Amino acid sequence: MNLSEQLAVTAKKYPDKTAYVFQHKETSYFELNHAVSLFASGLASLGYKKGDHVALVVGNSPYYVIGLYGALRLGLVIIPINPLYTSSEMTYIVKNGDVKAVITMDVLLEKFHAIDDQLPAINHYIVCDSEKNVSSPLFLQEKTKAFTEILALGETSFIDPSLDQEDLAIILYTSGTTGTPKGAMLSHKNLYSNAKDTADYLTINNQDRVIAALPMFHVFCLTVSLNAPLMNGGTVLILPKFSPTDVFQVSKQYQATIFAGVPTMYNYLVRSGKEMVDHFSTIRLCISGGASMPVALLKSFEEIFHVKVSEGYGLSEASPVTCFNPLDRPRKPGSIGRSILHVENKVVDEFGEEVQVGEVGELVVRGPNVMLGYYKMPEESAIALKDGWLYTGDMARMDDEGYFYIVDRKKDMILVGGYNVYPREVEEVLYAHPGVSEVAVIGVPDSQTGEAVCSFVVVNDSSITEDELLEYCATYLVKYKIPSTVEFLEELPKNTTGKILRKNLRSHTRN
Repeated sequence: MNLSEQLAVTAKKYPDKTAYVFQHKETSYFELNHAVSLFASGLASLGYKKGDHVALVVGNSPYYVIGLYGALRLGLVIIPINPLYTSSEMTYIVKNGDVKAVITMDVLLEKFHAIDDQLPAINHYIVCDSEKNVSSPLFLQEKTKAFTEILALGETSFIDPSLDQEDLAIILYTSGTTGTPKGAMLSHKNLYSNAKDTADYLTINNQDRVIAALPMFHVFCLTVSLNAPLMNGGTVLILPKFSPTDVFQVSKQYQATIFAGVPTMYNYLVRSGKEMVDHFSTIRLCISGGASMPVALLKSFEEIFHVKVSEGYGLSEASPVTCFNPLDRPRKPGSIGRSILHVENKVVDEFGEEVQVGEVGELVVRGPNVMLGYYKMPEESAIALKDGWLYTGDMARMDDEGYFYIVDRKKDMILVGGYNVYPREVEEVLYAHPGVSEVAVIGVPDSQTGEAVCSFVVVNDSSITEDELLEYCATYLVKYKIPSTVEFLEELPKNTTGKILRKNLRSHTRN
């Protein structure tokens, strides 16, 4: 079984039930499944076949859901990309991912117009209408097809190709410690098993209405807020983007039962205060992931809204969920919970041997959700996957009841609002500036996003300003990766071997 087949099964079981709501329009499971088949058939009529790679550069919308499931039904490999990425970031992923077609919004065509000459393998840009009357650049018109045109090309008699559960389904690009994004290869089995096991563990059923306010290109939303509810006949309440006002409004109007978000979102909801309590009166469960939730925030949210928050843990390489706080017993604040169904977690030492209860070591994961490896990166794959276990790089401990606690994160990684930012990636951009001779980047506490990116630079031109460097970064980095501050130093602190002492930099940060 795979996600596309499961959708067809669910549509047959609940044809008239609402699969999703977007901008107050309800779409049934029958309508969704029908559109998915038409889109798959339409892509096939353009010559796309099983195994071809397609980028999905679309925000939260029906286009994303139909595009994702339609491409999967045809056996294509989907590469979700953040629509806010710069042209430089998109170019790398599209080229490295061997993409043949891009599904995107009309408002992004100018961005692709600027880089199309660097993407000779692209045959089509399949364009979704944003209703902003954006026309295709003349240069791209021969390659441009409207999303609705693809649906019109489809035939209801379309026969799905035979898919194996180990076939590649999605490549999720994550920032690499070397600054080069790595494509985590997820199979149909990976995606299906994690959606099913997550739904079963959290008892997501056909009566649930799940708010999808997280970005769908992020694996957290993909599995927990989209695939899991569609697995069991639930309804997805799609929001184009997160807004406390919109979350409360849609929750009250459609009697939402589940909300999933990162700690930053919960912080904004708490700020809205007690006047919004009744808007969450039907919510039975809140889910937090992407970053550790401060215990004080968790307690404040639960005291105000009278709903339990189940904190969990996951990573792209594990599709992503490995742990959640169980619902049938008291939750442990500060813990990421216990292993979900069919997934094993353990803590090991540097030799791969399991440590004693309470001792700190590296968290490793095994299960049907663990990736196939990194796309075209065999050496990186061998480092991450050993003897069937995925080495997460996160330091953790386990208590005597099987609850896990993350005590430190991957070396030097910065978590900005739930998104991974690796210092090396930002440093590479700053190093490319002709006026910068040395640079180091660290994460600093931030009340809004959990952490913020702080850069320290040594320049060879005293006229260079902070604003100039921030503008430079904005050309090459998505917004959450851009430093919040730039600190100018005469020299960076180093040890006797010349290694930069990042921990010493914290004393230089602004208060």
